[in-house]
Amino acid sequence: MKVSVGVPLKVAFRPWVEGLENVPADGPAILASNHLSFSDSFFLPAVLDRKVTFIAKAEYFTTPGLKGRMTAAFFKGVGQLPVDRSGARGAGEAAIRSGVEVIERGELFGIYPEGTRSPDGRLYRGKPGGLARVALATGAPVVPVAMIDTEKIQPPGKVMPKLMRPGIRIGEPLDFSRYQGMEHDRFVLRAVTDEVMYEIMKLSGQEYVDIYASAAKRQLAEAAKAEKLAEKQAQKALEKERSGTK
Repeated sequence: MKVSVGVPLKVAFRPWVEGLENVPADGPAILASNHLSFSDSFFLPAVLDRKVTFIAKAEYFTTPGLKGRMTAAFFKGVGQLPVDRSGARGAGEAAIRSGVEVIERGELFGIYPEGTRSPDGRLYRGKPGGLARVALATGAPVVPVAMIDTEKIQPPGKVMPKLMRPGIRIGEPLDFSRYQGMEHDRFVLRAVTDEVMYEIMKLSGQEYVDIYASAAKRQLAEAAKAEKLAEKQAQKALEKERSGTK
């Protein structure tokens, strides 16, 4: 996949990279990145010599039909692990187990602390579960990563990607060994997550928003729904006014 997917990506988009030396040449590490685009999980592994394993929703692996089988094969090939997100708690535990297994194999585990893609390009509050618990349970270093401009390559509603240069900025590894054994302390989990998000913010230059991205998406959806309803009501009122003047 590094040849069939990674090479064409690098040739077509020519992503620039800073701080590549901060990714360990061997041994386990956690790559904690902001999440701007579906393509983040492809650009980051493409510029690294090592394999990176991310987690992905189980639907990518279980869709029936030829297209579903091809999608499943593709995601397995690029190092994605399926996680059932039907239950929030179950999904979190599955993600943690997957991360620990990857780290115990001495590999790189990629994770998006925001939990979902940013709806507007800003950086949102990190979720304190997966990232911090995997880091504290394994003692693996956390390498903060900032994806730059990947959301501009294929904005929502666009079929064809825009050929432009995205960027990847990689920070120095963070050591949380001082908290080892405290992976069930919610205050420690929050502190670890916030420290990582602060480093990502410095690398990316994004505006930070202290709410979860999932909550922001709900707010945007509710606002869009309310706006559509208001437009519909205004149109009905206008039609009623016009019919009354005839």
